[in-house]
This record gives sequence, structure tokens and C-alpha cells, in this order.
Amino acid sequence: MPIAADPGAIRNAHGLPRARALTQEPLAGVPRRGRLARLWWLIPLAAAAALLALRAGLAVAPLDRLALAAGAAGDPPGTTARAGSIFIARGGPVIIGFLSDGEARLQIAGQDLRGGGLSRLRIVVAQGPAAIRFAAPPGARLVWSPVGRRGDPEYVPASSLSPAPPARAVFDRPGTALLDGAIAAGLLVIAVATLCVAARRRLAAVPRRTWLAMAIVLAGGVAVRWIDLGGFGQTWDEDVNWAAGRNDITNVVSLDVSAAAWQWNYEHPPVMKLLAGIGAQLADDFGPARALSAIWIALGCALLVPIGARLFRPRVGALAGAIAALLPPMVAHGQIVGHESPTVLWWSLGILLALGVHDYLPPDDRRAAATLRIRLIGVGVAIGVATASRFVNGLLGPLCALIVVVQAPPRWRRDTVIWGAWRMPLAAIATFYAVWPRLWAHPIARLIESLHRLDAAHAPEPWLGGVTNHPGPAYFAIYLAATLPLGVAAGVLAGAVRLLRRRDRSAWITAACLIVPLGVAASPVRQDGVRYAMPCLLALALIAAAGFDQLAVWARHRLAFAALAAVVIAYLAGTLWCVHPYYLDYFGEQVGGAGQVAARGWFETAWWGEGVDRAVAYVNAHAAHGARVDRACIEPVHLAWFREDLWAAMTDDPARADWIVSYAPASHPCRVPADARAAFEVTGSGVVFAIVYQRTASSR
Repeated sequence: MPIAADPGAIRNAHGLPRARALTQEPLAGVPRRGRLARLWWLIPLAAAAALLALRAGLAVAPLDRLALAAGAAGDPPGTTARAGSIFIARGGPVIIGFLSDGEARLQIAGQDLRGGGLSRLRIVVAQGPAAIRFAAPPGARLVWSPVGRRGDPEYVPASSLSPAPPARAVFDRPGTALLDGAIAAGLLVIAVATLCVAARRRLAAVPRRTWLAMAIVLAGGVAVRWIDLGGFGQTWDEDVNWAAGRNDITNVVSLDVSAAAWQWNYEHPPVMKLLAGIGAQLADDFGPARALSAIWIALGCALLVPIGARLFRPRVGALAGAIAALLPPMVAHGQIVGHESPTVLWWSLGILLALGVHDYLPPDDRRAAATLRIRLIGVGVAIGVATASRFVNGLLGPLCALIVVVQAPPRWRRDTVIWGAWRMPLAAIATFYAVWPRLWAHPIARLIESLHRLDAAHAPEPWLGGVTNHPGPAYFAIYLAATLPLGVAAGVLAGAVRLLRRRDRSAWITAACLIVPLGVAASPVRQDGVRYAMPCLLALALIAAAGFDQLAVWARHRLAFAALAAVVIAYLAGTLWCVHPYYLDYFGEQVGGAGQVAARGWFETAWWGEGVDRAVAYVNAHAAHGARVDRACIEPVHLAWFREDLWAAMTDDPARADWIVSYAPASHPCRVPADARAAFEVTGSGVVFAIVYQRTASSR
């Protein structure tokens, strides 16, 4: 991590240490390790092994929660039968099945499923315990997708099974795997602590005011996202990420590296899903995983503090972190179980590590060269982790390479280029391969399969007054301009003037941090607003903070910067208050806000299922028992958790429906009978997210 120089280092015009001076100053005040101390890394290995051994000793396999049953006619040969109860948390359509190397048989709710491999069936069941019987060969697993979760199925946890029949079944926290979640969290803590111990000498030299500013940004960023966490409802892809992450964590703690165990949502790399999977073990909803998502993105914002201090001055870094933490799109994606939150963290971490590659090199050339090579490998590992979280994060590699070369002092520039040219990419590739067991046996073939799954055309979306699924290469740049709060945009303009006037190393690095992530426009994933350009928001926050710093310099008043910072933070807090909880649909004043955007069809609104929960809740509260509901006008239809008694009479014909729920009516108009009246609307920031229509008995 880049750190401030000691008091004797050469300083620039802002009173900050020069990068070249940093390369010649050894760290002082921290004793070097002896031979025994160099074996400290055995401690975290032993701790991790102990946690895994504890899990192996305490965990109960899900099928062992069922009672052994006598064989029955029709059971496949070589199978063992088990019977008992399974707890259905929400009544309605459930997809249930099994994963088995051989032929197996599942009996539930009067249905009989036979087959091998991944076999599934759809049943409609009431909430509560249901009888289940499963005859399968060794190694088979029960899998399901409960109401509201679709995509790849998830392993049925032991807590949702009981050996007793439904009338006597008892369940302890059904839908959870608390032991697996605790073990996985412990492994994560060990990994983070190990890295901190390895970097303790550099961390100890970070100024206290930097730590304080980072802590404030982190705490504020987490608090903002935890307020009404999930108030927007469930969003489109959360269930896919959540379920795959839960399965992957189960695989890790049980040391299962078989190819079949890592097939879930394999079009995306595993790191993001592993992080989400920790929270997914702790509850049968998205709350804990969303809470962790808030932490990851807030950490990414907090790392802007030392980045800004390094490139400009400490107060710029502190304000940049605060701006990033309060930008509506950053808040929105910090509340979702998605790829965006860890993406922000990895980009901040990679930039920070790249900036510090040449800091405090030992005076001895041999030791300095060894240190430099290790740090380049460390940057490569960060790039590998980022890419293993989302493919397009591979763009972090060119950015880090550029930063490392630009930052290199003349003495080490040639060696930096030579060593970095192969050590960084090799470390990144090795890390990417190591963290994804699905690649271990057939890396090239498996990677091609994953990339091929991403070739599917995206659904058309509103774009500048039309509807298309092939927007131009300026898509992300236009979206960034439209979703940047106007007050922050003013700072960006001032910051751009500052960068253009100085054109120094910091200016070029900051510009690269904005431009390089836009390389995603060259890929076919030009869709869904700023999702794939989240790192650009970090750069925009940094440029805006530098701009406000420049305005304070021009004002020539010692309190000018503090006043500007207070105004900007208050402005962003007010913006969040006005659009709460639908931060996903925020658009700046320069385009008239979300309501104007929706009315003119300029950009996508009500695009990910936000607000569906309130419309469905209204129907559940007011519909008569067994009423006919038409849900065909809800595009993310799996988000509609209707009451269990409403499923039997569900219809796709509005003319036969008692209730019709129309989602995103501006971009996806629904055919509604003339006799239907609007009984309820879900709105926010001028956008109509959903309309609930009711029809009377006399009109049918």
C-alpha cells in the first residue's frame, strides 16, 4: 500500500513526498524478521486447516438428516432410500430435483422424478413441511429453487430436512447453513489478516489522519447502504449470484473440487459469488449477502483516500472517498448481491498497489530488486482476483501496468518494464486459474464455454428515444454523464481544467483511471447503464475532489475547501434522501431526473425488478382467496412472490384475471382490459415502476 514518506523525505509543492524520493527511503522503526519469524505464514495455514477440520467433524450431510427407508418397487438398483420431511419456506411453485452420477428417484408432493445427472421438476406446494423420499446412489445431492429464486438450483441445506414425517417434523433455522457460513467467514478473516501481517511494516507507516479518513468513509459508506437495506425489493440477478455463491461456499468448506460441483452460473468467474456465498449461508434471504456487498464497495471508496493523497493531497483523497461513497449509482450497487460491489474494491486495491510498487525500496540494489519483483507479483495477484470476479476487470491489468511504468524512477524503469511484462500477467493468470476449480482439468475448454454463455443477445432497452440492444460505443460515457449528480459534475469540470493545465504524472494517471475502464465499450456488453463501468465512478469522484480543491485554491480562503466539502456532502446526502430507496433509477438534474428520462425514453428505468415487491404485496393483501392473477406483464416474473393460494388460478389472459400487475409500463406496456381500474401504483422520482389493476366480478 502506498504510504507517506518520513519527515526527512523530499517534498513537492503541496508538502507531499515525491515518488522518486520514496524509492530511496527505507522503512524505519519496524524491526526486521529473524529466521523463526519468517515461518509466521505457517500459523494462518494451521488455522485454516483447523477450521476445515472442525467443519468436517461437526457438519451433518443433508441426506444424513433423512431417515433410512426400506426399498420400494421402482427404486433404481444400487441406491439407498431415505425419507422424511422438507420445509417449504414460501408456498407456491418450487423447482426441486437432484444431482446424481447414477440413476436416482425422488418422490415429493405426489410427484415421481427419475433420472440421472441434474434432474428437476416444478411443483406447487403449500408453505410448511412436505413429505419427501429419495433413493439415490452415494454422492447424490438434493437441489432446489424455492419460490422467488430461479436460475441454477442450490443445494438443499441440512437445516431444511427432517427425518420425521411432516406432522412431527422439527426444523432448526431452515434454509441456513450457519456452520458453513461461519467457517467461510473465518477463512476470509484469516486470508485478510495474513495479507495485513505481510504488509505490516508499510501499514504501520500510514499516517493516522489517513487511517481516520478511511475509517470515516468506510463507516459512512456502510451506514448509508445498510439504511433500509433491500427497501427497493429483490432485483433480477440476485438470486442467481446468491444461489451459486451458496453452492460454491459449500464446495470450498467441504473441499469438493469436482467439475460438477462448480457448474453453477459458470458464465461468471467465482470470486464475487464466493464473497456473496458467505452471507447466503447465514439466512434464507438476501440480507446478509447484501450487507457484505455494502462493506466491499465502501472499502473500495475508502481506498480512494490514500489514492487521492498520493496523486494530489490528503484532503483531496478524503473528499474523493466521501463523494464516491455517496454517489447514487454506487449506493445502489452496494445494496445488491452483484458483481459491481467487489469490482469497485478490486479496482481501488489494484490502483493503490500499483502506485506503491516503488515506494521505500531498500538501499541495497539486490534487496531492492527482489522487493520490486515481489511487489509486481502482488499487483498481478490483485489483477487476477479482479478478473476472477468479473471478466471485464481484466482491463485493470493495462491500467496497473501503465501506472507502474509511469511511477518508476529512472533507476528502475527498465527493470520494471522487463520484470513487469511477464511477472504481472503470469501472476494474474495463475491466480485466476487457482481460484476457479472448474478450470483445473480443462482450462481452455472450460473458459471458452463460459465466454460462449455470455454471447446471448441482451434484451432491447430504451436508448435516446428509441429501443435497441445494440447501442453505440459512447453508451457508457453518455450514461456516466447522465447519472452524475450535477453538483459533482461541476467539480469534475473544475478538476478537468486542473488536469489539463498541469499535465503532470498525477494528471495522466487520473485520466487513465477514467479512460481505461471505458474499454468495456469494445465488448458486446453495452447494456444496463453504468454496471460495467463502475470503476469510472471512482475516477470521476477523484477528479471532482481535485476540482473542488482547485476551486478552494482560487478562492484564497483557508476555510474554502472545508465549506465546499460540506456543501458537496450535504448535496449528495439530500440527493440520496430524495431518490430513496430507488437509487438504481437515479438520473442527474442535467437530464431532468428519472421522471423526464422515463417519459422521453432516453434511458432505462424500472429495469431490474425494483418495486415489484410492493405491487405484489398489495395484491397479496387485498385479493380474495383463490382470485385469478395475471402476472404476464412482469418481465422478471420470478420476483413476484404471490400468496400460495393464488397460484392455482394463475392466468396469462388479462380478460380472465381479477388482478393484473403491470411492471415498467413506460417501456413495457401491458394489454389491460378497458374495464380494469388502477388500484395501486409504485412510483419514485417521477417514475412509475408498477401498476396494479383490479377488475370487478361484474366486468368478467
